[in-house]
Amino acid sequence: MNFITAIQTVFEPFTLTVIVASAIFGLFVGSMPGLTATMAAALLVPLTFYMDPVPAIGAIVTCSAMAIFAGDIPGALLRIPGTPASAAYVSEAYQLGRKGQLSRVLSVNLIASAIGGIFGTLVLIMLAPQLAQVALRFSSYEYFWLALIGLSAATLISSSNPIKGLTALFLGLFLAVVGLDVVTGLPRYTFGTVDLMGGVSLIAALIGLFAVAELFRKAATIHEDLPPPAQVTGAILPQGLSAIAQYRWNALRGSTIGTFLGILPGAGADIAGWISYAVSKRFSKTPEKFGTGHIEGVVDASASNNASLGGAYVPALVFGIPGDSITAIVIGVLLIKGMNPGPTVFTQSGDIVSAIFVVFILANLLLIPLGLLAIKAARHVLRINQRMLLPIILMFSIVGAYAVNNSVFDLWIVLGLGLLGWIMEENGFPIAPMVLGLVLGKIVEESFTNSMIKAGGNVIAFIDRPIAATLAFVFFAIWIVPFVLRLAGRRVPRAS
Repeated sequence: MNFITAIQTVFEPFTLTVIVASAIFGLFVGSMPGLTATMAAALLVPLTFYMDPVPAIGAIVTCSAMAIFAGDIPGALLRIPGTPASAAYVSEAYQLGRKGQLSRVLSVNLIASAIGGIFGTLVLIMLAPQLAQVALRFSSYEYFWLALIGLSAATLISSSNPIKGLTALFLGLFLAVVGLDVVTGLPRYTFGTVDLMGGVSLIAALIGLFAVAELFRKAATIHEDLPPPAQVTGAILPQGLSAIAQYRWNALRGSTIGTFLGILPGAGADIAGWISYAVSKRFSKTPEKFGTGHIEGVVDASASNNASLGGAYVPALVFGIPGDSITAIVIGVLLIKGMNPGPTVFTQSGDIVSAIFVVFILANLLLIPLGLLAIKAARHVLRINQRMLLPIILMFSIVGAYAVNNSVFDLWIVLGLGLLGWIMEENGFPIAPMVLGLVLGKIVEESFTNSMIKAGGNVIAFIDRPIAATLAFVFFAIWIVPFVLRLAGRRVPRAS
């Protein structure tokens, strides 16, 4: 790999212009509720037809990295995640903003995102072939346990009432089974509606449960005397740097988890954020602070979702297997450009692959100055009267929900789940486990069904493979270790 040539290619005026323009576009799309990073990348595809491979891929890489970070901004300001990758810690960030720590949490989002992105890129550069081989060993058995670990995280990120948390989780699992059966192809819970045969749209569900539910909540209290909105004040970067220094191991742990999950096809930034936040709470010295506005979990999850972007390119470049929806778009662009992602791409198109690596590093370095401008621009959003702001947010939410599938029915899903989410939160039922059940429910079902068919009904096959057995051990440890620690904690006072 000739990195000198790659650097010269990336720093050509046209390529740099494309990268900067894509960064600004990604920041805008990510900060708008309902408009996802995947959607931003997809909107850029028609423009890439007229570009060389390096600026074409650079546009998508930069745009997606910026959009993932920018999704944190409306989360902290309005409790509405701009992208699904920000959903795991949106309540935490919002609570910090209401405590007067808006500059601190947004600065942490920015710095942790850059750290995670660079970490994922370094792993991509150094260990791509080896890590891709490990990912290829994942079969339906491993995905089953991995999804169960993710569902177990719902118990860690739910409210203090486990019953309400489990109720929300099962609601999400119910939504996940709506549509055609994965084995028989028969419709389930569609009530004769053709629009439901494809299942409940995840983007529509997220917009409804987070954006519209929050709009209902604000509309119900808009006549009340609300406290003045939080402001972005003081030196932004120093506040974030001090928090990152305090929780530096959290940033490293989140980056590691995000990179690993990014390598696994289908996991993506949103699942990385959920799992990293849950792991942060599990191993925190002060887990009782989570959910009340605590920066620790934000560090983990912010680093994780951006690190997953670099990890997702490992199977995409080395074996042509998309790690997430964004890399699926990238593979399509590479094919259009006459490149075949796979083991030979490093020998046949090594200069382009090296340029992609350089673009990754540049995109995460640009994240700091451009992200600071985006944070400062948030002050103007905060000055807008809520009666003017809420309709604008609703408009973008509707456009985002409709644009995913060009389906009017998705707008009904947005409205229905928005009402449900508002009612649930008003009565103490957390939304996070419901979303996690919806995201991972299909993976659990498909993996379990495929595994049982392959094993002929033999459940021993689920732990017959080394990686599957390891994940199974982790899953059971998640449930058993807390009880063991609780028992040990009860015995200590007696001994004293």
